Amino acid sequence: MDENSSSQSRKPRILVVDDSPDVAMTMTMLLKAFGYEVSQAHSGWAAVESARQQRPDIVFLDIRLPDMTGYDVAERLRGELGLDQSVLIALSGFDQDEERLSAAGFNRHLVKPVAVAALKQLLNEYSTVRS
Repeated sequence: MDENSSSQSRKPRILVVDDSPDVAMTMTMLLKAFGYEVSQAHSGWAAVESARQQRPDIVFLDIRLPDMTGYDVAERLRGELGLDQSVLIALSGFDQDEERLSAAGFNRHLVKPVAVAALKQLLNEYSTVRS
């Protein structure tokens, strides 16, 4: 057994944040079908609380939420919760300012609807859980 096997013993924990229950459920079902442990939140404050409790490795975060923007949530996750090692992926129905996304702490951006192939490729890039 090599020294990295312990950090690769589980797939990353994922948090899906979207105010549309249908979008969140579809994304969650797909991620679970891929074998991931997934939880959901439907607002910015719920996302912050869920992240505080679960410490997700990957967060798919909608930009437009009813109570705060995805940018605000990302800044809270990075600043207040110290989730520096978590991968934050912005989700939106349209292109976003990549510079603003980066400044808020996002690692990547996907435009909805997310293609399954693009999702698989992204997950493969971040499949190793950081210790």
